[in-house]
Amino acid sequence: MGQDSATRRDFFVGAGALGAMASAPALAAAPVDPLLALPGRRIAGLIAARKASAEDVMRAVLAQIAAHNPAHNAIVALQDGDRLLAQARAMDARLAAGETPGPLFGLPWAVKDLADVIGIRTTNGSLVNKNKIPTSEGIMVQRLRAAGAIFIGKTNAPEFGFGSHTINRVYGPTRNSFDPSRSAGGSSGGAGVGLALRMLPLADGSDFGGSLRNPAAWNNVFGFRTSTGVIPPEGNDQWIGRMGVSGPMARHAADLGLALSVMAGKHPGSLQSIDVGARAFAGPLDADHKGTRIGWLGDWGGRVPHDPAVLKICEGVLPAFRAMGCTIDAAQVDFEIEPVWQALLALRSWMSGTGLQRLADDPATRDLIGPQAHWEIANSRTITGAQVLAASAVRSAWTRAVDKLFEHHDFLVAPAVQVLPFPVEQLWPTVVAGKTMRTYHEWMLGTFLVTMTGLPALAAPAGFSPGGLPAGIQIIGRRGAELACLKLAHAYEQAARPVIDRLPPALA
Repeated sequence: MGQDSATRRDFFVGAGALGAMASAPALAAAPVDPLLALPGRRIAGLIAARKASAEDVMRAVLAQIAAHNPAHNAIVALQDGDRLLAQARAMDARLAAGETPGPLFGLPWAVKDLADVIGIRTTNGSLVNKNKIPTSEGIMVQRLRAAGAIFIGKTNAPEFGFGSHTINRVYGPTRNSFDPSRSAGGSSGGAGVGLALRMLPLADGSDFGGSLRNPAAWNNVFGFRTSTGVIPPEGNDQWIGRMGVSGPMARHAADLGLALSVMAGKHPGSLQSIDVGARAFAGPLDADHKGTRIGWLGDWGGRVPHDPAVLKICEGVLPAFRAMGCTIDAAQVDFEIEPVWQALLALRSWMSGTGLQRLADDPATRDLIGPQAHWEIANSRTITGAQVLAASAVRSAWTRAVDKLFEHHDFLVAPAVQVLPFPVEQLWPTVVAGKTMRTYHEWMLGTFLVTMTGLPALAAPAGFSPGGLPAGIQIIGRRGAELACLKLAHAYEQAARPVIDRLPPALA
């Protein structure tokens, strides 16, 4: 299962990426435009009420990108500024003519570079697709467009979303919003950094094994992995089990809810999508949590290695929940972890690597894909149908074991990351808390374990190391409890304001 350092080195050198890894430009703190300092829902409300123009918001966003994107590389495929301003003016004219605005009307939006947007380059972070200009787009993007979002470009992602470090051979690395010498997380790293540095009011991401949760934690924002079917699953296959989901990212829980209210809900083109009453996600989210029972998973009973600094930070949020009236008890799943990990490896490679085998087989594309993709492809070639069935049975048993915890707890809380942001030059951590990692993604085990259950998991900021690096928690709810997760996160946000409101040094 291991991957050697030579492969990692070749990934950088072969791509000519060492130049992209050069030191980031020196940062000078710059004040945030007052418009962009507001929550995304407030900005949308001001545009709708014609108290701020879409053009003003677009101009502010473009200025923020010009000021901060060169040092962080979060926004890619940025569209021409004059054309974007013209689109914003057209939105203002539509309002002036009496059009009823959608919930995202006039908001600049950069879609994660794993989803197609008509006319905007979509690379999936891969040299294979470096020149791809889509002529169609999926359900989520269509819904964002219909709600009034203006697409300004894409947010950077690792190749095909593999791993939780946003780096690729098309655009290079995305750098952490709090320390540009560190990883932004991934695969929704561009979205997390774009939000934290106020280059985006709201954002979308996706999550297979932590791709919404890790970058949210490392950039002091929120990210929401929802239950399967809440946001319509897409793709050629609509029946075989899946683990990846799309989801919203934001700086505030209520903003998460606004974005989710647009993304979620049944769609005739998605066979597994479900009717969830999506409008309720937009709020209000106020609720009394006195007596809410929280199970603290911590390091999963010592079975999932965590940097002690991360555990300390995440344990530090527990008093905030107690101040809300919650009770907190230790929770532990009565199930061995290693069989779940082995099942995850089989299912992930089968789901992610099988469809990419043609790229490794074709001499024209073989050298254009990176080590993570090659590893998943190689693993997928040896997986049999019997192994898939056996792995799925383990996943089912694990899910039932986790579900039993909800007999005594209303929510589960755990760290959303196992380590602090690592140096951007690394491809992945090789050792966590003294344990050698066997794969490029074993350091994400704590988020993969939740993925395997299909439960909703909402990442929220938790605090900072003495050196100023962020960490976060994940709030895990019962299946279908997205609204309850949003309400708990909203209350937690009020109780943890000093953490939530902390700005990156570039903005402070």
